[in-house]
Amino acid sequence: MKITDLRVFHTSGGHANWIFVKLYTDEGITGVGESTMERHDAVIIQALESFKDFLIGQDAHQIEYIWNSLYKQTFWYGQLICLAALSGIEQALWDIKGQALGVPIHELLGGRLRNEVRVYSNAWAFQEVVTETKPEDTPESVANRALDMVSQGFTAMKWDPFRNGGQVISKSEEKYAINSVMAVREAVGPDIDLLIECHGRFNVFSAIRMAQKLEPFDPFFYEEPIPPDNIDAMAEVQRSINLSIATGERLYTRWDFRPLLEKQAARVIQPDICHAGGILELKKIAAMAEAYYVSVQPHNSNGPISTVASLQLDACIPNLLIQEFFYPYLERYNEILTVPLEYQDGHLKIPRGPGMGTDINENVIEHYPPMDLPHTSTWMGSYW
Repeated sequence: MKITDLRVFHTSGGHANWIFVKLYTDEGITGVGESTMERHDAVIIQALESFKDFLIGQDAHQIEYIWNSLYKQTFWYGQLICLAALSGIEQALWDIKGQALGVPIHELLGGRLRNEVRVYSNAWAFQEVVTETKPEDTPESVANRALDMVSQGFTAMKWDPFRNGGQVISKSEEKYAINSVMAVREAVGPDIDLLIECHGRFNVFSAIRMAQKLEPFDPFFYEEPIPPDNIDAMAEVQRSINLSIATGERLYTRWDFRPLLEKQAARVIQPDICHAGGILELKKIAAMAEAYYVSVQPHNSNGPISTVASLQLDACIPNLLIQEFFYPYLERYNEILTVPLEYQDGHLKIPRGPGMGTDINENVIEHYPPMDLPHTSTWMGSYW
């Protein structure tokens, strides 16, 4: 089965645009993948287009050959933008193979371990991203929005209670963050898991100090308390606190995760299926993590195909912990998908159709042109 064409679809999403890639074959089967990465749209699309000449004429079944050829195509291989483009192409290749063989992708990766995946809600605490209206900014208002998620069946939710960045948090911002977490915990009760996001804003001192102050509220995990660049520093934080660190959305291939695992710098890793090289690369990273008894929670702040691809991976890895899910985007996700996501009571069903189990609705995408976005994020606070 030969690849005959590549097309890119670019559309507005939630807080970012979404980038989908479709591969076409001489047998009429098409495969879809996602290469979304916030605020890097133009260069990722250019990278995808640059791969077209190589891909046309290749056997679509030879996924490892194509992946390695594109990953190592130049001496300066492994760059982030190329990895995002490659991730979408790799997902599309698995979609093609699954459809050709009449089975979902997870059946080609060892088979299902589960029929549904527990998910945590994200994007609920910064509704201005979803609704374009700025909500009241108080611990009580955050707690009320958390209760909305509980009413939708979620047993886990994540948010960043720190409004501003900087390596050392001010006393006033520290007080706000603690009051916010306390208010949410009091509102939702002890049985709901609270996942605390830090977006890599602290230094070692502040990360340890805040973990100690948050510990009474029983966080499920403590995400990226310091930047991911210094694995030794992350390991120091993990050894010094009683919370489980989660990190890895800004690490990429198995080579990036190796030192993190070797130094036991985190108890949960969060590779992103749209950034780290695709489905099989995440399967390899998960296998490495399993040897260190580290759990996997695929990062997923992207679009609907990213969510579906993550579910295909989730189905077949033993050390899956939970899946990130931007629940406020579900309506838009299902408007784009030809077969909708099935959410119920804090879980997403594993798609059972061949390949991805769904496709993108191109007519819908045409109604949502991409947005003009700033080059830096604003919703995570002034530091960003």
